[in-house]
Amino acid sequence: MSENRVAAVSIIVENTECSEKLNAILHDFGEYIIGRMGIPYRQKKISVMSVVLDAPQEVVNALTGKLGMICGVTAKTLISKY
Repeated sequence: MSENRVAAVSIIVENTECSEKLNAILHDFGEYIIGRMGIPYRQKKISVMSVVLDAPQEVVNALTGKLGMICGVTAKTLISKY
C-alpha cells in the first residue's frame, strides 16, 4: 500500500433509514478514522457528516466508493498532499 494521507470525507444522507448501513461501513474503517461529526438537519430531513481519515489512498477510495453505493447517500473526498 501507499503511504498514508489525511483525507476529509463529506457525506450527505438523504435517506436516514440507511444510517445503520452507513455506520457499519464507518465502523469497518474505524482504524483509519481520526474523527467524525454528524449534524442532523431536521427541517430538511437529512444529515450532514464529516469524517477525517489518516489512511492510504486505496483505503480512502474504498471507503468513499462503499458509501456512494448506499441508496440516499452522497460522499465526496478531499485528500491532502501530505
